[in-house]
Amino acid sequence: MKPKQTVITALGAACLGITLLALHVTGSAGPANPASAPASTVPAAAPAGAPHAIKTIPGMPPVVDPTNLYSETAAGHMSEAVKGELERVYVPNLRSNDVYVIDPATLKVIDKFKVGRSPQHVVPSWDLQTLWVANNAEGRTDGSLTPIDPRTGKPGKAVPVDDPYNMYFTPDGKSAIVVAEAKRRLDFRDPHTMALQYSILTPRCGGINHADFSIDGRYAIFTCEFNGSIAKIDLADRKVLGYLKLKMPATRLKEGSTIDNPQSEICTISRGMPQDIRISPDGKRFYIADMDADGVHVVDGDKFEEVGFIVTGLGTHGLYPSRDGKRLYVANRSTHAIHGKPHGPGSVSVIDFATGKVVANWPIPGGGSPDMGNVSADGKYLWLSGRFDDEVYRFDTATGAVVKIKVGQEPHGMTVWPQPGRYSLGHTGNLR
Repeated sequence: MKPKQTVITALGAACLGITLLALHVTGSAGPANPASAPASTVPAAAPAGAPHAIKTIPGMPPVVDPTNLYSETAAGHMSEAVKGELERVYVPNLRSNDVYVIDPATLKVIDKFKVGRSPQHVVPSWDLQTLWVANNAEGRTDGSLTPIDPRTGKPGKAVPVDDPYNMYFTPDGKSAIVVAEAKRRLDFRDPHTMALQYSILTPRCGGINHADFSIDGRYAIFTCEFNGSIAKIDLADRKVLGYLKLKMPATRLKEGSTIDNPQSEICTISRGMPQDIRISPDGKRFYIADMDADGVHVVDGDKFEEVGFIVTGLGTHGLYPSRDGKRLYVANRSTHAIHGKPHGPGSVSVIDFATGKVVANWPIPGGGSPDMGNVSADGKYLWLSGRFDDEVYRFDTATGAVVKIKVGQEPHGMTVWPQPGRYSLGHTGNLR
């Protein structure tokens, strides 16, 4: 029987930008549903040419493979720096102000401990020696960073830090970048003591939160959740290079749409809600998850212009490359709402980097709300927090099968540790 296709067309101009065409699956990466895997407006990547050296900023480790900047995060590429560190999954729970620790071998919660107020993300340090819990104390002034020793899995004394919603590290390892979301500011701090070095103001980036870095380390792009835009930051000259408003599609998915029954509606909002961002293996494009657009914007980083859009699922949120650097796992959180209900139509979509097409969709049995996480060191599993369901999901990356584990209240930016790679750029483990 020929699989049916769902067609979404440009029904109106309420949201300017891109027309979404027939939805279809182009290949297989676990169980896929042909009725809901979308086509892409992204042109296919050009064939890789002869490798050439990338001139990076001083102090940044060299790019080993210019065609795949994730080459050193492949399975088996474990740094000597993580030798002896425990295999654990660390889950920050936003409303219960604690971290749950899961043993991935037994799928059991084996520890939990209190941290600061409103823990958002667990962030590996540039040197892979510390895991920092970003407690941004939403709406208050007592934010902090709690260090975890990955060799013992135990927390240390918290460091007071203003509004640490998220944290990254400069590619040369000289600074931690505390993302002060409420202040529209990036605070560059000593990566060990967290003493303030300098700040960059981002006044036109409301809800600044997630970032990724150019292949040469010269700039970063941050998402502006409440402006529907992104900001490009010159890391050498310490300034904002510009802002780019992302285009909204003419249609998007209705609340409650599932992979089995996708339903579209005319998009009546003028700006999206960009979330996570990840760079392509060749360093030419940035993929930006948009919770209001139900897909991934594709931006040429050097030119700083949008070049495409890929529909994924309802409430597109987190982005994680596979260990071989060929695919991008996309967490669809199940709703356009910031505070959603449990048991929503959450799913994971799998994008092929080379073609820009969705090759699989994995629903969560019984519903769920996949948010942030990372891929296991061997690449066999994708771990994600279930934001509105107080649980964690482990997806089998070969089959899409899901295991659920109960945790604390409102889990958010969890990390899997240790991971392959030479150094960490922050977030829940953006290693290179």
